[in-house]
Amino acid sequence: MTSTTRFKLSLLMFLQYFVWGAWYVTMGTWLGETLHFSGEQIGLAAGTTALAAMISPFFVGMVADRFLATERILAALHVMGGVVLVFASTQTTFGPFYVVLLVYTLCYMPTLALSNSLSFRQMDDPGREFPPVRVLGTIGWIVAGLVIGTLRLEATAVPLRIAGGGSIALAVFCLALPHTPPLETTKSSRVTLGGVLGLDALKLMGERSFAVFVIGSFLICIPLQFYYAFANLFLNELNVTNAAGKMTLGQMSEIFFMLVMPWFFRRLGVKWMLIVGMAAWMTRYALFAFGTHADLVWMLYGGILLHGICYDFFFVTGQIYVDTKAPPDLRAAAQGFIAFVTLGVGMFIGSWASGRVVDRFVAGSTHDWHRIWLLPSAGAAAVLILFALFFRSGEATS
Repeated sequence: MTSTTRFKLSLLMFLQYFVWGAWYVTMGTWLGETLHFSGEQIGLAAGTTALAAMISPFFVGMVADRFLATERILAALHVMGGVVLVFASTQTTFGPFYVVLLVYTLCYMPTLALSNSLSFRQMDDPGREFPPVRVLGTIGWIVAGLVIGTLRLEATAVPLRIAGGGSIALAVFCLALPHTPPLETTKSSRVTLGGVLGLDALKLMGERSFAVFVIGSFLICIPLQFYYAFANLFLNELNVTNAAGKMTLGQMSEIFFMLVMPWFFRRLGVKWMLIVGMAAWMTRYALFAFGTHADLVWMLYGGILLHGICYDFFFVTGQIYVDTKAPPDLRAAAQGFIAFVTLGVGMFIGSWASGRVVDRFVAGSTHDWHRIWLLPSAGAAAVLILFALFFRSGEATS
């Protein structure tokens, strides 16, 4: 891979995640504090990404990789998405906003897989070359949060407009990416529903450790959505200044733990890495629950900084585990299946459930965040215990 290609792919990742980080983190604050949406409505809005994640494999697997060059599809999706997201920022009632936002996420979510596949196609050694490129995506998310927080835009519709403008700029840039036409084998291969959704990997569920891993991953993703949908609103209700900027500490810790993951792998193995990741989610919510007092604000920072362990030790380790357990002919299907179960179904249920819980503990214009955060902490603890009891370490380490 040439230095020019590396630069273009790095900028692609930066803009890809800058767009997502600009609108997603603070949307709940704008919807709750300014538009006065209910918790359930905020949760459902956050869940549009999960719903789109369940639908996007159809587009990527059955259309995108078969008829048009990847960079042109990316350009078309990002320009349409940018226009739609700006339009979403003008909506002030739940029904129209939800529909428009869902249309946007249906444009955006397929671009995550497409940007990865385009990058892999341009690399000589993806295992070595992709991580330094992908880390620019995390940096893009961090920059978006710092910009939104520093400018104090969290309770406004401006972040959606910034993201919309960034999406249109990204669309233009995509036309300068290396030409990546469909593979001849892809165009001529037969498409099946099982292949698109990764259902061919269901045969792996016959092995107990893999089945426990899938079920545990699905269940843990339900309490996980409390953080993504409501953490920024929570921090703003506690009058934390520049909450969006401070939340980027989580992405900074994500970069650090990504770099040291090989060291932990050698010493802990997959099972304990997953357990530590689940325990980090449980601990994060407990810290949020008890950090609502002014003299315990350090707990809030602790919960944010745990994001590196929460994300890397659970999601990244899980992807590695799936890759090691699945035979070569089922690896792509297995990765698609676990993404559908976790980022799709699990997160969608979590979006709805978290909204209902937030509505249950509201008094006037404020929420009882202590009780709210105790519930996902307890849920994560229950999943952790079941996972630790039934997941066989002998089958999981490699």
